[in-house]
Amino acid sequence: MTIKLTVLSAIGALLIGTLIAAMRVSPIPIARAIAVAYVTIFRNTPLTLIILFTSFGLYQTMGVSLAPQSSPTFLNENNFRLAVLGLSVYTASFVAESLRSGINTVPVGQAEAGRSLGMTFTQNVTIVVLPQAFRAVIGPLGSVLIALTKNTTIASVIGVAEASFLMKTMIENEAAIFVVGGIFALGFVCLTLPTGLLFGYLSKRLAVK
Repeated sequence: MTIKLTVLSAIGALLIGTLIAAMRVSPIPIARAIAVAYVTIFRNTPLTLIILFTSFGLYQTMGVSLAPQSSPTFLNENNFRLAVLGLSVYTASFVAESLRSGINTVPVGQAEAGRSLGMTFTQNVTIVVLPQAFRAVIGPLGSVLIALTKNTTIASVIGVAEASFLMKTMIENEAAIFVVGGIFALGFVCLTLPTGLLFGYLSKRLAVK
């Protein structure tokens, strides 16, 4: 469950974060203002509040559900998808800032050359700027992914049965706090350490010379 939360939230955060980063450097003032507001709000809001809002605000108050209500596992599926949504929109703000710093490392002449060839802003960003920006921020994006893996434990506050939820249940039933805690800590190390090594290798391998 932790791996599923991490992978799906990472995909969502990457898509949203890339869009927000493009809006941050857009020539349209309203787009820049929306992107700045998004990053400011979500980076400075505790993740727990965002996850709770997806459950109590979107679902219970506004009636927004992300799973078919006819399903016998509706509550579990809905909570899981709400958790993915909350993790995605929160992590996207950090992805956007990482990408914006990467965009700033791309020489201005690159974008100007694209414009001189008649490229639109969208073409310039997607073909010229973003590919170079991604290569420049592989390391920081790896750190964001590691943080996301650890942040999945917050999903337990709305009943998603990920690692910390299961650990709490096991400790209550068996009272083996040090053994159970150590096992789950080792599990998270096994998830995050290879991720850090992989992104460190990719950062060196794909760095812009």
